[in-house]
Amino acid sequence: MLDKPASVLHQPTRADGPPLDFQEHLVRLEAAGLLTRIDRPIDKDTELHPLVRWQFQGGLAEEQRRAFLFTNVVDGSGRRYDIPVAVGALAASPQIYSVGMGQPVEAIGDAWMRAITRPIPPVRVQSALCQEVVITGDALRKPGEGLARLPVPISTPGFDSAPYLTATLCVTRDPDSGIQNMGTYRAALKATDRLGVRMSSRVGGAGGYQHWRRYRARGEPMPCAIVIGAAPVVAFTGPQKLALDFDEMAVAGGLAGAPIETVRGVTVDLVIPAHAEIVIEGLIDPELLEPEGPFGESHGHVALEDFNMSMQVTAITHKRSPVFVSIVSQVTPSESSVIKKVAFEPVFLSHLRDHLGVKGIRRVVMHEPLSNLRKIVFLQFAAATPRTEIWRGLSGASTLKADCGKIVVAVSDDVDAANADAVFWSMAYRCNPIDDVHIVPYRSSGHGPKSGRRTEDSTMLVDATAKHAMPPLALPKREFMERARGIWEELGLPVLSPQPPWHGYTLGDWTETWDLFAQRAVERQWEKTGLETFARRRGGLTPETPTREAEGKR
Repeated sequence: MLDKPASVLHQPTRADGPPLDFQEHLVRLEAAGLLTRIDRPIDKDTELHPLVRWQFQGGLAEEQRRAFLFTNVVDGSGRRYDIPVAVGALAASPQIYSVGMGQPVEAIGDAWMRAITRPIPPVRVQSALCQEVVITGDALRKPGEGLARLPVPISTPGFDSAPYLTATLCVTRDPDSGIQNMGTYRAALKATDRLGVRMSSRVGGAGGYQHWRRYRARGEPMPCAIVIGAAPVVAFTGPQKLALDFDEMAVAGGLAGAPIETVRGVTVDLVIPAHAEIVIEGLIDPELLEPEGPFGESHGHVALEDFNMSMQVTAITHKRSPVFVSIVSQVTPSESSVIKKVAFEPVFLSHLRDHLGVKGIRRVVMHEPLSNLRKIVFLQFAAATPRTEIWRGLSGASTLKADCGKIVVAVSDDVDAANADAVFWSMAYRCNPIDDVHIVPYRSSGHGPKSGRRTEDSTMLVDATAKHAMPPLALPKREFMERARGIWEELGLPVLSPQPPWHGYTLGDWTETWDLFAQRAVERQWEKTGLETFARRRGGLTPETPTREAEGKR
């Protein structure tokens, strides 16, 4: 059941402003016809994500996508969870993102720029609905309790090693400056009171990782609070990749047009959004890392086992009647790509037009299907724009973010930059490679599979065929997608027109051990994997060190 949240009484939402409580957001989505309720039993480990995934892989138009609210969540053992699960409710489509922002789609870019330049600091309250229920101590460690009590879905059944928290805001604090950071990082269930947390250590990666490095130097555990189900304007700041010294809570206040109410954690000295659905508090080991993964990633392949952070949970707090929030990621388009695309494109355009003063720039399109936005960017210019301005635009788009713009293509304004076929046509007939292609070396390899040799990347045109064995395609295995499609059709949901690829399959880089992890995950035996990876913990490593490198396996 949804709360008619008392949180709204504490922090009322203006009729013309964004919802400041996630359940109020669900109410608005339902009123707008953008929410689908599923009341029949749905297995969180084998059916839930594949069912929602069909609206991205089934040939539906973007405007046909919906938020899903599952009110009868079960697992393979017959356990029924008393917490409903929302998926697609943050950004299954730009229209859904728009409801969360309280802005029309076309105004979202300007709203972000205003919020970043005019943030509103949060305010502290003494009590909060996110702490109506507090679970600590021995209650976290009882069989089937703690994290196991939460209806955490498996995102990529058949490949993922465990249920994963995905729609997260991981709150950490710089131990030197005291400035907090909120980032969206994945977290694997390892035990009823332990998580494996991955904070990207690559260039342009996670602010939380930079904080961890400072705690590691001090030899102190890093406090962390993982927030699930914050108001959308708060949740959207995590994937935005703001500067490390930016307080995302203040930017969220700028988006809301009012201070965000916050409260101190129960067991950690961190400030968290007071109107969140669920908060998981804990301490991250400053030295010992443990194997984490495999997990289907947004670059379109399964991320294989890495050594990553080990978080001991000290408390789980939540509303009396919370909603668990998850996002669809993996192969794009997905909810995670829409969250980025809706905000990134106008931010890139503003950077080129307003900060660099590039003349003639009309539009920025980040290519979404399969390639996941970051790698391929299309720029649209007015006719007769000077070549010097076109090259300044190409350079500016490729350097704004370390992991964005590996391939950047400029087209004239008679070409629809959102139509890849039209862009290819323009490249075929309006581009002389010897004059019109520039290869720039020394680029970060960015967000992508780690299979094969890791090295620096470059900005260039490439042969995109696979040159070595690669991790599996990050979609649920065929059997799970087919089962979910049967449920989809049974429910009378819109007719599907599957477009390949619509299920995951191996591409040569996969082991029997990871197959075992995935099998255990869908059979609710993921704690066995957690026990085994706990025994493999070791120090002296940097997060994201592949287990095969550290353990000498091939």
